[in-house]
Amino acid sequence: MLSPIAGGMLVDNYGGKVVMAWGVALWSLATFLTPWAAESSLLALLAVRTLLGIAEGVALPSMNNMVARWFPQTERARAVGISMAGFQLGCAIGLTLAPILMSQGGIFGPFVIFGLSGFLWVLVWLSATSSTPDRSPQISKYELEYILNKRQKSFMAEAAKPKKAIPPFGRLLSKMPTWSLIVANAMHSWGFFVVLSWMPIYFNSVYHVDLRRAAWFSAVPWAVMAIMNFLAGLWSDMMIQSGTSVTLTRKVMQTIGFVGPGLCLIGLATAKNPAIGSAWLTVAFGLKSFSHSGFLVNLQEIAPQYAGVLHGMSNTAGTLAAIVGTVGAGFFVELVGSFPGFLLLTSLLYFLAALFYCLYSTGERVNFDDPVS
Repeated sequence: MLSPIAGGMLVDNYGGKVVMAWGVALWSLATFLTPWAAESSLLALLAVRTLLGIAEGVALPSMNNMVARWFPQTERARAVGISMAGFQLGCAIGLTLAPILMSQGGIFGPFVIFGLSGFLWVLVWLSATSSTPDRSPQISKYELEYILNKRQKSFMAEAAKPKKAIPPFGRLLSKMPTWSLIVANAMHSWGFFVVLSWMPIYFNSVYHVDLRRAAWFSAVPWAVMAIMNFLAGLWSDMMIQSGTSVTLTRKVMQTIGFVGPGLCLIGLATAKNPAIGSAWLTVAFGLKSFSHSGFLVNLQEIAPQYAGVLHGMSNTAGTLAAIVGTVGAGFFVELVGSFPGFLLLTSLLYFLAALFYCLYSTGERVNFDDPVS
């Protein structure tokens, strides 16, 4: 809950390349050591899982900061869509491979393979990326001029301002557009992690699907979401290029990204067999990807100077919502005795979050020098 804010501050001051590299290296180390820590003691297990959570908190602020600096506004939704597609593909691959790796190599299998993969990724990342285009040794002069000319002058001026050691949290929180992003991120994480954590168990308990097959049912929607991420980003950028205001574009994308899954969860809660349930879940995740062209891109637009820390703040709210939703799902099912009932509750929250975002969000840069809402 705390590391996204700290990570966002580090990213805004030192750039996304270094911060992301340290984050991936540390969470890969924590993943690799998890089985041995579990065999040692509960305290050791909690320690490496804590390290995992702290390190993961810097990922999205780093990504958002780098996208804001590398891509002009008319291309950012596609860039975020491609980046987030990797996120969903990772979930799909992990959910599919983990049971297979455990059946072949025991409980150590997934942790060792995924941990080592992370270290390999860091080597590629350090050799192939830079925090800003002007620092890249691989970029051509033409491409650099294109990026700098296309990026908004107001964005460049704002991002170039000297960074304060401590961001103006009070000013950031004094504006309703900030709260629209916080609410959107919280609801996005609620739905994301509830499904990631509980859907295999849902298909097992409701439809009596064995857990390995249930993991497959849960993995398919992530793959669809990865594809839809790019298509949603492409449509969003085309809307802006055709003259639609940035504010309206973000609200349209966010409405599809929340109202769509809300309706699909109602269908999932009433589905009579696992095939229909999986179909509803797949459509829900495909539509959910539109929110990445809503609030996730919007973070870069209202406060380019504080894109990292603003993402960190909203991500902290998202982490809290993920904890409450994931743990709350278990308590809800125990007390009420209805797994579909929790899906209906989540659907209602999706509708309310979409309404809040549409009322208070904006695609324009917000003046955080003025504390008045």
